[in-house]
Amino acid sequence: MTNTPTVEIYDTTLRDGTQQEGISLTARDKLAVARLLDDLGVAYIEGGWPGANPKDDEFFARARDELDLKTATLTAFGATRRSGSTADDDPQIAALLAADTHVVCLVGKSWDYHVEHALRTTPDEAVAMVEDSIDYLRRMGRRVFFDAEHFFDGYRSNPGFALAVLRAARDAGAERIVLCDTNGGFLSHEVRRIVGMVGEELGDATLGCHFHNDAGMAVANSITAVLEGVHQIQGCINGYGERTGNADLCSLIPNLALKMGYETVPADRLERLTTVSHHVAEIVNLTLDPHLPYVGTSAFTHKAGLHTSALARKPDAYEHLSPAAIGNETRVVVSELAGRSTVLAKAEAQGLELTAAEAQSVVDRIKELEHKGYQFEAADGSFELLLREARGWTQDFFVLESYRVYVESRAGGVVAEATVKVHVGDERIVATREGDGPVSALDRALRAALADAYPRLDLIRLTDYRVRDLDSSDGTSARVRVLCEHSDADTTWGTIGVHENIIDASWKAVVDGIVLGLLQHSDSEPAL
Repeated sequence: MTNTPTVEIYDTTLRDGTQQEGISLTARDKLAVARLLDDLGVAYIEGGWPGANPKDDEFFARARDELDLKTATLTAFGATRRSGSTADDDPQIAALLAADTHVVCLVGKSWDYHVEHALRTTPDEAVAMVEDSIDYLRRMGRRVFFDAEHFFDGYRSNPGFALAVLRAARDAGAERIVLCDTNGGFLSHEVRRIVGMVGEELGDATLGCHFHNDAGMAVANSITAVLEGVHQIQGCINGYGERTGNADLCSLIPNLALKMGYETVPADRLERLTTVSHHVAEIVNLTLDPHLPYVGTSAFTHKAGLHTSALARKPDAYEHLSPAAIGNETRVVVSELAGRSTVLAKAEAQGLELTAAEAQSVVDRIKELEHKGYQFEAADGSFELLLREARGWTQDFFVLESYRVYVESRAGGVVAEATVKVHVGDERIVATREGDGPVSALDRALRAALADAYPRLDLIRLTDYRVRDLDSSDGTSARVRVLCEHSDADTTWGTIGVHENIIDASWKAVVDGIVLGLLQHSDSEPAL
C-alpha cells in the first residue's frame, strides 16, 4: 500500500484539443493518439462528441474493435438533454449511449447568464436538465462525470444557482463534479477561493477542474485546484485547445509528479512524455514549439558559455531537474556566447578530442564567423567540420575547380542548370545537371560528379533549404545566410553558408552537407 496522493489525469486532446484552429484529425488519427495516451498512462481519454459529426461516430465505432486500452478508460462527451424534452427521448443522450463507453462526461450550464441567453430557459429547468440526464445515464449502466460549464463565471455571478447545479449533479450520481473555467480568464487567487468554498459546500463530492489558458494561467490554476483538494484535472497534450488552448498536460503532469509528489501517470511511464508530445504533434501536423517547458527540444538546451561550463561539472547547475525523467535530453548549442567548455562538450559528444588551445581557437573562430552572420545553433554539421579543422584536418574527398549556374525561362517553365568541375584524386570530372532552382541544380551536379568515386552518396539527401537576408556589420553590403538540412536513413545534420551572393552562400552549405555525409559513410575516415 502507498500513501502517495493521486491526481486523475483526464485527457481531452481528442475533443477539446481538436477545437484548436489548424487541427483536424481523422478517425484513424484519433485512434493513434488514443493509443499514445494509453501508453503514457492517463486515467481517462475523452474521445469526442458522439452525434456531433460523422468523424466522431466513426471513431467510437472503430474504438470498440480496434482500441485495446490497458491503462486509460475511454470516455464519450456530450450535453445534457434539451430544455422541455426527456432524457430517454433526447437524440444527444441516445448518441452517448450508442458510443458504448463505460464513462460519459456530460456538460451542463452553471452560469445563469448562459441559461437565460443561450438555453433560453429557467434556472429550475436548467437544474432539472442536469439531474435528469445524469440519472437516466446512470440507470442505463453508465458511469457519469459532470462538467459544469462556465462554473467560475457562474459562481461569481450567482453562487446560489451555480452550487444548485453542482448539488443536482452530485445527488443524481455523477462521480466527478468538474469545475470549468470555460472562458479562461480566472487567476489563481480566485481559483483558490472558489474551489475552497465549493469543497466546503460539497464536502462529499469528488471534484475536478478544467481550465482554459486565455489568461496564461491554465497550468497554474490546475495546480492551485489540486492544492485545494481537487482530484481530477482535465487538459490536453501540448496545451492544444480552442482559442489559446487548455491546460498543458506536458507541463502539468511533471509539475505534479516530480515537483509535488503526486501520482499522475505510472512512474515508469513518465519518461515517455516527451516522445508522446512530439508524436502527437506529428499526428496533428503542427510544428511543436521548441521552447515548450519540459518537452520542447530547447527545454534543456544551453547556449551561454557560463552555463555549459557549470553543466560540465554539475549537471543540475542550470537544469531544474534531470531531462531524462521526462524523456528529454540536455543539448548544448554553439554561438558567440560559447566558451571553451561548450566547445569541449560538443567535441566530446562527437567523439573528438581537442586540446584547450584548439578549443579556444574554435571559440575565436565562431565569434569571428557569427559576427559575419553565421549561426551554428542549427548548423551542427558545419560546426563538426570546424572542430575537425581545428585539429588540422582538411577534406580530401574532392577539390573544386569551378562551378557555374544559370536560370533559363523555357516554354515549359523556369529551369536552372549547373555545371560543376572537380578533381577527385588525379581525375578531373565535369558534370552538368538541371534542377527546379539553382541550389537544386548545384546539388545534383556535385552529386553526379562524385557518384562514381563515392557510391554511398546516394544515401544522403538535401531535405531542407532556408535563406535569410542579413545586414553586414558595417552596413555597406547585404549578406545572406543559407541553412541546409541533409539526412540519411539514420541521422540529420544542418550546414550553413554566408556570403553577399546567395549562390555562393548556398554552395558553401551544400558542400558542407555532402562532406559531412561522406565522412559518416566513409570506410576510412580521415585521421585527426
